Order: sequence, then C-alpha cells, then structure tokens
Amino acid sequence: MSGKFELYADKGGEIRFRLKASNGQVILASEGYKSKASAKKGIASVQKNCADDTRFERKETKSGKPMFNLRATNGQVIGTSETYESASACENGIASVKKNAPEAQIVDLTKEA
Repeated sequence: MSGKFELYADKGGEIRFRLKASNGQVILASEGYKSKASAKKGIASVQKNCADDTRFERKETKSGKPMFNLRATNGQVIGTSETYESASACENGIASVKKNAPEAQIVDLTKEA
C-alpha cells in the first residue's frame, strides 16, 4: 500500500488535506482552504515541489524539537510536518514525503459532493 492524501473538512468548515504514509501515519498536513478545488491545487503543489529538497524548510519548535515545512516556488507554506524527537527522524519524515506524495491517491472524506 502506498501513501495517500486525505481531503477533509475541519471544524471551521475549511477544507484541509493530510498526507499519510503507507503505515497510516500523518507525515504532512495543510493549512485550511476555502474550497475543495483549492485544496486539490495544494496537493498538486506538494506533488510537484516535494522532489526539490530546497523546498523543505527544516525548523525547530519553541521547545527545540525538529519539524519541517514544505514551501511552494512562491515561498508559501503548502504543508507542515509533525514535531519529531530527533533531526534524523525529521529527515526520515522528509524522505517519506518525497517517496509517498508523487504517486499518492486522493481520498475525499468531505461530505460535500
């Protein structure tokens, strides 16, 4: 089983997506979008930009834990990782996005048609 993007509506009614690895773990989560079409464009942007390592912005949380953002060519954040316990685990997360995102299927969990 390969990774998948899940489209879902958040409590505020915005559409979001998350990329899950084949083991079901969330490896990348989006910001909220006003429409499903915009969220799908965000997924396409992840699939395009994840091949370029320079698009991954490696950061630390305020508590010093590693995490990353994936940025589009215009600099906008298109996905954010979870917080990791180590830099190597964060790099594994980036590698997982690079491996899973390009071929990931989109599963629509929203209630709208």
